[in-house]
Amino acid sequence: MVARQIDEQIAGRFPVGRRLRVLDVGLGQGTQALRLARAGHEVTGLEPDPEMIAAARAALAAEPEGIRERVRLIEGDGRDTGAHFLPGAFDVVLCHGVLMYVPEPDPLLAGLARVLAPGGLLSLLVRNADALAMRPGLSGDFATALAAFDSPAYTNRLGLEVRADRRETLAATLAGIGTPLRAWYGVRVFSDLAGDGVAAPADLDRLLAAEERAGRTDPYRAVAALLHLCGVRGG
Repeated sequence: MVARQIDEQIAGRFPVGRRLRVLDVGLGQGTQALRLARAGHEVTGLEPDPEMIAAARAALAAEPEGIRERVRLIEGDGRDTGAHFLPGAFDVVLCHGVLMYVPEPDPLLAGLARVLAPGGLLSLLVRNADALAMRPGLSGDFATALAAFDSPAYTNRLGLEVRADRRETLAATLAGIGTPLRAWYGVRVFSDLAGDGVAAPADLDRLLAAEERAGRTDPYRAVAALLHLCGVRGG
């Protein structure tokens, strides 16, 4: 879903065939970075976890030489973009599944906006604080569901204590750093329990079609487990 949404935003903002400069902050194993490199873009991945960046390097090593040449991997923290990159260095900045680990996200977001060129796209994937009660509530854990109404803190599937974000708060932050919100989607509206022992449906194509429709339709997208927010520098 996220890949389709990114491609939709890129297609709507940049000329067809333009080779974009992409920064993937917290790239993990490099799924999006490699996908965009295969599409012809120049991609820089920034990742603080040595194990994750080792996995990304291993995945990159399996790619053809032409794709390897388009990817640069750096071990570093997303909060230190100013130490690694010049202002306006990138056309697209991805920051997916990172903000939940950052107690104070505003400095990180300001740094990401700084390295975006005018008209550049900032893509954020965050845990939806306005829907934190949904997963435990649907699972029958009503004590956790009740607690989720009052706090953005939660325990993720890795057992880590992390935090979620509210769309309105992030929209205000993005406007304040000159990268106003231009589009947003819900992610995992119907499939959020799939990792909790719920079997995947036999008709995966229809699930994806339903998720894609719900992810851009009110009121469904507002209760998605994740939010995909897209801001535009100087937009």
